[in-house]
Amino acid sequence: MSDLLLVRHGETAWSANGRHTGLTDVPLTARGADEALSLAPYFRDRDPALVLTSPLSRAVATAELAGLTDGVPDPDLHEWDYGGYEGITTAEIQRTRPDWSLWTDGVPPGDARHPGEDAAQVGARADRVLARAAEVLRAGKGDVVLVAHGHFLRVLTARYLGLPPEAGRLFLLRTGTVSELSTEHGLPVIAGWNTRP
Repeated sequence: MSDLLLVRHGETAWSANGRHTGLTDVPLTARGADEALSLAPYFRDRDPALVLTSPLSRAVATAELAGLTDGVPDPDLHEWDYGGYEGITTAEIQRTRPDWSLWTDGVPPGDARHPGEDAAQVGARADRVLARAAEVLRAGKGDVVLVAHGHFLRVLTARYLGLPPEAGRLFLLRTGTVSELSTEHGLPVIAGWNTRP
């Protein structure tokens, strides 16, 4: 049976200190590179039918270090566009908006490079990725691997399970991990989460 494997990129300086890292192209830290390398044994004996990566360098580098050298960049896999909150931590935001949550309150618009997205927009991108993956999975030629970002993959998981995008808040996703979405009796399930080999 073919599954959908989700890889969150390794640690970056911004992910390490909780800064919202959407479209800013922040590289992996040394620890992040080690996290990515640690995933290589997981993929050593696998032959995925398709590997898609976010076009951002932290995801591309993670894929390559994990041994997924044939990844195809897919612009729909980029991280949530945090708009005016790009590069800012939740704690900093909550100094002026104490009850703020990305999942329910969204983000203010930023500059032209960071216009911002709401959960529904991220969910629409996730739905497009899931539709592309479903075509390959239905063909039964092997797993589909998606190498991307924490919030985006959480939204994608919610959509895979038939939940609204905002339900992604339920799925904490750590850097440098593999998670597995599968089916049981024809229904979507989480078969593994936050795995490190």
